[in-house]
Amino acid sequence: VQLQASGGGLVQAGGSLRLSCAASGQFFNSYTMGWFRQAPGKEREFVTAISRSGANTWYEDSVKGRFTISRDNANNTVYLQMNSLKPEDTAVYFCAADPVRRYSVAYSPDQYDYWGQGTQVTVSS
Repeated sequence: VQLQASGGGLVQAGGSLRLSCAASGQFFNSYTMGWFRQAPGKEREFVTAISRSGANTWYEDSVKGRFTISRDNANNTVYLQMNSLKPEDTAVYFCAADPVRRYSVAYSPDQYDYWGQGTQVTVSS
């Protein structure tokens, strides 16, 4: 599967952005989908993930209540709605696909097999 992330940009603190990740290829609903982010000088970190059907979601503590992940399996797309953005959310955001886990989540980027190219999110104070 090939992934294409989009929707990043520059926003003021307190603002919102919606990221999209479009997947090409078959069997999109066979992948748990995740979003990761990487700030300059830092390691890539887990943000959120959604199960194959969309029934289960997982969030990193700092984004709970502000970010929402969703997916549209008919259109092979996963979304990340980001509200109440903070300067510390500034990073390159990546979408990723995990073909292995069905009912659990992988928090390490090493456990995801496919990656999008990343989209820059910058939150100004």
